[in-house]
Amino acid sequence: MYLQFKNVQKTYDQKTLVVKDFNLSLDQGEFVTLLGPSGSGKTTVLMMLAGFEPLSDGQILLDGQPIEKIPPYRRNIGMVFQSYALFPHMTVAENLAYPLKVRRLPKKQIQQRVGDFLDLIEMRAFGQRKPAELSGGQQQRVALARALIFEPSLVLMDEPLGALDKKLREQMQFEIMRLHEQLGFSVIYVTHDQSEALTMSDRIAVFNQGVVQQYDAPATLYNQPQNTFVAGFIGENNLLPIHALRLETNQTVEAILADETPITAQNKHITQPAKRGMLAIRPEKIQINPQKAPDNLLQATYLTEQYGGDFMRYFFSLADGSKISAKRVQPLPHTVTQYGQPVSLGWNQEDCFAFPNE
Repeated sequence: MYLQFKNVQKTYDQKTLVVKDFNLSLDQGEFVTLLGPSGSGKTTVLMMLAGFEPLSDGQILLDGQPIEKIPPYRRNIGMVFQSYALFPHMTVAENLAYPLKVRRLPKKQIQQRVGDFLDLIEMRAFGQRKPAELSGGQQQRVALARALIFEPSLVLMDEPLGALDKKLREQMQFEIMRLHEQLGFSVIYVTHDQSEALTMSDRIAVFNQGVVQQYDAPATLYNQPQNTFVAGFIGENNLLPIHALRLETNQTVEAILADETPITAQNKHITQPAKRGMLAIRPEKIQINPQKAPDNLLQATYLTEQYGGDFMRYFFSLADGSKISAKRVQPLPHTVTQYGQPVSLGWNQEDCFAFPNE
């Protein structure tokens, strides 16, 4: 294991834990994202790893060695920030050369490495420009190259694309993934953007209130969430209250929706019959007026629609007033999309999850 966090904790006031009993491992060359809402502890973990914040408890091992007492400049870790942090008085080439000069590399080797990295980020013609003469995307490419040029084995990225517009973000996601694939460095990437995390990561640690809720591959997080927070935070999910939960098997649960409709669902950590719980079903898994009866079927009322470009999102109301949405690639006929129109909604047991009340 290349990087390990063991029971790491952080408090600033000796009372409240910002990071609680944090355990995580990363393999050499892996791209791991820390994902969660603002204030959930992601950046604090990054700052402790970089050496800018001391640990309150626990241990961090890098390549098998504890690093808590090693100063930041000796950890050989690259960092990329949202603010770029380029030196405004230096040219692009001088910004790239700076980490190499600090490490006292020979002048000829510095020139060669700077030229190689200007080619790598496709900015050879911009070497003599100042950062103020570059676009936001170009500045971020330079910041990324500067973090990589001294060949760190680990690179930390803290919301590096947060200041860019959607098109630039997508271009830079590709650039980061291309460089990661080409150079083979390990990455810990902090973001609150779930689509960014799902697109770029080998594994994702989902944070909430300083605690990792689930640490898995993107597809596993999306298709097999372990609790209602992950189900609600990763992608879109309908979360509906259920009651009278009964274990049909270890894998399945029978329950009743608030409007008294019976349902069956995959069991997620329900160990005994319970009065209340939550059901999660993704909008794209819901069938509208299904031709063939699925495992679960209920009645609803059409409310409105939302155009999403390559899909349509439809909103319905259940008998108890709960709202539920469904997604379709093909639009529904106008006979269905009339306000107040009754419809049938259905989904299969393997597509929905029953969670205990948390």
